[in-house]
Amino acid sequence: MSVRIAIVDDNVFLQKAIAEKLSFFDDLVLKYTAVNGKDLLTKLEANKNIDLILMDIEMPECNGIEATKMVKFKYPQLKIIMLTVFDNDENIFNAIKAGADGYLLKEVNPKDLHQGIIETINGGAAMNPSIALKTLKLLRNPVEFAQVEQEEVKLSTREIEVLEQLSKGLNYNVIADNLILSPSTVRKHIENIYTKLQVHNKLEAIEKAKSNNLI
Repeated sequence: MSVRIAIVDDNVFLQKAIAEKLSFFDDLVLKYTAVNGKDLLTKLEANKNIDLILMDIEMPECNGIEATKMVKFKYPQLKIIMLTVFDNDENIFNAIKAGADGYLLKEVNPKDLHQGIIETINGGAAMNPSIALKTLKLLRNPVEFAQVEQEEVKLSTREIEVLEQLSKGLNYNVIADNLILSPSTVRKHIENIYTKLQVHNKLEAIEKAKSNNLI
């Protein structure tokens, strides 16, 4: 029996990367994609024939946490796995509270993603080992997460241009050509972006820039 899946992510490049991982397995069928929670709910009204949703967290208009609450209220039979870049305690806590059935990082390999989907469909909870450990700690020591003001992050105009190109899935050489820069200058800009945003990879940089309305 096939598992019918919807992917919800505002980054079309990442949607395609996730879809590619699913394509390795005959028992996983991608039914449709959505760019945020609002878009997902519209598509669910038209087609409820799915089994599981792979849900991003940071999205405009209606984020993954809010979307999970609404989907679980209207369609409690649907399974939801959060598929995100961030593994911070607050996101994990809020996702589980909203009703998420699993929590995986976007860097998950195709085999582990497939296993997590099958486990979740069979009543389990898909989680990276690091997420499971954090979840246990949160259960042992519940934390009240206050709404803290987001630390302002500032990037130069050129850094924002580089990041926008990066978010389209372009490589350093193409970005260099588009912005009339050398590849080494592009690399330096990206190093500066990682430092300023306090991130370690491209996915984290794009997600954090979006959450701070930089791109």
